Amino acid sequence: MLADVLHLLRCPVCGGGLSEADGALHCPAGHSFDIARQGYVNLVPGHADTLEMVEARDGFLRAGHFRPLAAALADEARSAAGHVVVDLGAGTGHYLARVLDGLPGARGIAIDASPAALRRAARAHERAAAVGADVWKPLPLRDAIATTVLSVFAPRNASEMARVLVAGGVLLALTPTTRHLYELVGPLGLLSVPDDKDDRLDAQLEGHFTLTARRPLEHAMFLTHEEATQLVRMGPSSWHVDEAELAAGLARLPDPLTVTASMTLSRFAKVNRA
Repeated sequence: MLADVLHLLRCPVCGGGLSEADGALHCPAGHSFDIARQGYVNLVPGHADTLEMVEARDGFLRAGHFRPLAAALADEARSAAGHVVVDLGAGTGHYLARVLDGLPGARGIAIDASPAALRRAARAHERAAAVGADVWKPLPLRDAIATTVLSVFAPRNASEMARVLVAGGVLLALTPTTRHLYELVGPLGLLSVPDDKDDRLDAQLEGHFTLTARRPLEHAMFLTHEEATQLVRMGPSSWHVDEAELAAGLARLPDPLTVTASMTLSRFAKVNRA
């Protein structure tokens, strides 16, 4: 799939075009980036999820616990339509694949800094390519190549997202609410979501995007202790929660237990500058 999106990429060092030869991508200035045997290319990796985090996420998502969130995102993307979907902080490519399922003929680019995630994203969908990059730095994508950008539990670089979107392009952001996983936050010492999460998102995107729609998404999940452990290990709390403390905290909770998934799905239109 990399060959099909190569004309949409640019060298992260000098901004030049990229071509493929001898198992690598090359720019005219001589910069080169090896293509992994799993089918992805890593361009300027940043702080990345570990293999353990990616494996936990892959197992949890495959079990379908977040299926309603993926379905809502895919529905919203269908109304946006378009030909190129870029997922920033794509992880395993799970959400990008669901979106592409609803957009026949569209192509996707999964951007992530984790080689472990990229290995899975490269196989997530037949019309998706996986590219390694740090979303906080200039993206290795040409200007105005995406019709839709996805941001699912991921960092948001507003200026870069706007740069790669076409005029009239759409940003779809899925963010947690204060109710997300609240049955686990206290007992397990997980990171909590601030009350003003939506306000922070809007302020972060101000000047580049205009909010056009927003809706809440919430459903109950029935999780075993093993699944709850996967849920903790796949997210940012995994950097902060001790394994022994996690096991002890779960032992005090019912097995299985009910956990709330609570999100906000926001749709933004790119601000077109004169």
